[in-house]
Amino acid sequence: MNTRTLFSAEEIKAFEPAEKIGLVAGVSPQGLPHISLITSIMAASPAQLTLGEFCKGMSKQYIQRNPKVAFLIMTLDRKIWRGKAKWTHTRKDGPEYEKYNEMPLFRYNAYFGINTVHYLDLVETSDGERLPVPLITRAALITKFAKGAAATGIKERILKPFAEDLFNKLDSLKFIAYVGGDGFPIIAPVIQCQAADSRRLVFSPRAYGEELSEIPKGAHVAVFGLTMGMEDVLVRGTFAGFKRYRFFRMGAVDIDWVYNSMPPCHGQIYPEVELKPVEEF
Repeated sequence: MNTRTLFSAEEIKAFEPAEKIGLVAGVSPQGLPHISLITSIMAASPAQLTLGEFCKGMSKQYIQRNPKVAFLIMTLDRKIWRGKAKWTHTRKDGPEYEKYNEMPLFRYNAYFGINTVHYLDLVETSDGERLPVPLITRAALITKFAKGAAATGIKERILKPFAEDLFNKLDSLKFIAYVGGDGFPIIAPVIQCQAADSRRLVFSPRAYGEELSEIPKGAHVAVFGLTMGMEDVLVRGTFAGFKRYRFFRMGAVDIDWVYNSMPPCHGQIYPEVELKPVEEF
C-alpha cells in the first residue's frame, strides 16, 4: 500500500460530505484497539484532519490520552483511504466548527449539533483504492461455507442474536484493527468476516489477505460491524491465527468483549455490567 504525507485538493473535497463511512481506531488505556464510527471526519488542510463531536463515547477519551490513531474513510463510490494521524487539540469555535454546524445533517438536527472539533496532524495516508468487490464476494461465500466447522460448540452466548445476525449479513461492512509495533493502530477491511457462533468470528483471507496475514497470532484485535442502516457493534478478542476449516484457510477471532457504540446509549454489553439503581439526581 503506497503512502504519502499530504492529502490532495481532490481528496479534501471528497471527504467533505457527511454521507460516507469514517472510522477512527484508537488505543485504550489498557493498550487495546478500539474502533469508532465518526462520519464527521474531514481534512481541514493537506496535513490536518478534523473530527466533529456531537456525543461523548470512549473514542474521544482514548485519543486524548493516547494521540496515536488510525483512520479509514470510504466514500459512496466505494473508494477507501487509510492512514495514521496524531490528535493535537480541540476547539469549540473557529472556521471548522462553523463549517460543521452549517452542514444540513447537524444544522437541522433537533437532537444534536457539533459541540467540539478535534484536530489531528496527518502522519501518513494511502492513495484512494477501489473496494475489490469480486474478491470480497468470493471470500464471503467461502466464509459462509466453512464457518460452521469453526464453531466453538459452547452454548453460553457472548454475542446477542442481533449482533450475530449483523455479522452474518453478507452486505454488512466489517473492519479489523490491532496495535502495530510503532504504537499506532492498524485498520483493514474484513468485510467477508462472519460469526461461526456467538463466541467466534471467522474470515477467509481471499480479500485483503496480505494485510490480514500480518496480524500476529495471539494479538488483541477489535472488529467493527456496520449495516447500511447505520446499525453497528464493536467486539474485541484474541486473534487465533489461521487454520483450515472444510479445506479452506480461515482466520479466527475469539470474542471476549462486546460494546454498543450506537447513540444515544453507548455501553459495554459483554461481560455484562451490573445494573445499579440511580440514587442521586
